[in-house]
Amino acid sequence: MEGITKNHQVVLFDGVCNLCNSSVQFIIKNDKKGVFKFAPLQGTFGKDIINKYQIDTTQTDSIILLTKNGLKIKSTAALYISKALNFPLNLLFVFIIVPAFIRDGVYNVIAKNRYKWFGKKEACMIPTPELKNKFLE
Repeated sequence: MEGITKNHQVVLFDGVCNLCNSSVQFIIKNDKKGVFKFAPLQGTFGKDIINKYQIDTTQTDSIILLTKNGLKIKSTAALYISKALNFPLNLLFVFIIVPAFIRDGVYNVIAKNRYKWFGKKEACMIPTPELKNKFLE
């Protein structure tokens, strides 16, 4: 998996989703330690991960976090991302104590309605030259 190291985590996201793209921009802004790299699910890297881990994209199609310890999905992925961000965002990780079925219930409602509520792009976002090294194809 070219482009990642043991010091990085990869956020796989829906590259045509406006909410997902805004979330990526938010993570980049608040990732002062440079922990994260990003890859759209629709790209080569994203498709390779989907195939390698046999992810059912009808069930998980919005955010996946790839760490050295494997995959985190849905609300668990979002909370682990927040854990690596700057204070006070890292405090959101406390919600990991809420059972996953409750957290994922809320997450699923948002994910299911994300195109309707936030819109959709025709194609995946293209990173600026300054951010290109944070993205995997």
